[in-house]
Amino acid sequence: MDKIQIIGGRKLEGKVTISGAKNAALPLIASAILVDGTCEFHNVPHLMDIESIKRLLEDLGATCSLDEHVMTVDGSGIHKIEAEYDLVRKMRASILVLGPLVARFGHAKVSMPGGCAIGARPVNMHLSGLEALGADIHIDHGYIEARADKLTGSEIYFDNPTVTGTENLMMAAVLATGQTVLRNAAREPEIICLADALNEMGARISGAGSPIITIDGVDKLLPATVTVIPDRIETGTFMVAAAATQGDVCILGGNPEHIGGVSSKLKAAGARIDTQPGEIRVRGGETVQSVDIQTLPYPGFPTDMQAQFMALMSTARGSSMIHESIFENRFIHANELMRMGADISLPKVNLAVVRGVPELQAAPVMASDLRASASLVIAGLMAKGTTVISRVYHMDRGYEAMEDKFSALGANIRRIK
Repeated sequence: MDKIQIIGGRKLEGKVTISGAKNAALPLIASAILVDGTCEFHNVPHLMDIESIKRLLEDLGATCSLDEHVMTVDGSGIHKIEAEYDLVRKMRASILVLGPLVARFGHAKVSMPGGCAIGARPVNMHLSGLEALGADIHIDHGYIEARADKLTGSEIYFDNPTVTGTENLMMAAVLATGQTVLRNAAREPEIICLADALNEMGARISGAGSPIITIDGVDKLLPATVTVIPDRIETGTFMVAAAATQGDVCILGGNPEHIGGVSSKLKAAGARIDTQPGEIRVRGGETVQSVDIQTLPYPGFPTDMQAQFMALMSTARGSSMIHESIFENRFIHANELMRMGADISLPKVNLAVVRGVPELQAAPVMASDLRASASLVIAGLMAKGTTVISRVYHMDRGYEAMEDKFSALGANIRRIK
């Protein structure tokens, strides 16, 4: 099993290009189920999760190819409505095929999803939304089964903004009869990307990016060519890494408007950030100042950046409090950072207190989930000595060629067996 070895202590300098967003590409690829024809997706990152959804669609009968960063999906051959456990268990985003299958075929059977161990992420809002659209839902032996001769538009209210729930129901509603209104919808850039793509296919969606999304159902969708937006979490990860190593990094391709919460906190921590179209330059200060963060739905500070920021705060001057308000089990990485000398206490299940130490020490550590792996990479870049990170398959789910990109910035990092 692969590991990542890092000899820390080097400042990151140079330019790095951001890949397409995994969390935008996955629902886009799932949306191809709605089309009786071939869709083409550009700027698709090479990741384990992309390969997982490709295999899932191929098992359903679609014809898929991934050449360089262009993925084509021909959904005309889809004949199967069951997403099986062996294909779904590896990736939680597999639930995104549920809405499109019901909308196009009137029937779907999808295994309950798996994914990272960062707390319960129930799909109840997906299911209640489908029921509101007229689907009959049953859960039996670990499978969700949904049936509807024809979905009918409805008004749906989310108790909490849910990204995959918003995406799933938006895809289901595009082929429903009449109008659907999603209230308290998620506002993430990935939602806008999906809505724009569906509109290119012939859907009638308005309000994406706001709490109220309106979908007027159409009879069918047509093939389209779509470009995946840049990955805002990868962008934020390199921004934090630059600040953590007192580096000077130009990040190419990232969208500054998508990472405002991260930029604000990095500036408060002492980093200098300059932006221009297609480029974000981050220069770390000589010292890191402690700042508090609270994870919130977009446009607040993203939960997917909490672990990386904890690594940065581990050597900050003073103490910082990190409130995790999205997931209840997302501080697993704290124990691994403590193995490297970080002073972290967890007085509550959703609160971490980080007291800055002069420096981190290299140690063997283990990644527990996707973003925890990025946190440990940043900690390894900061630490004195050689850090070895195991279970980096988590990292490969969401970061394309991460070690190569850091190496190009001057880091002493490599993959080992």
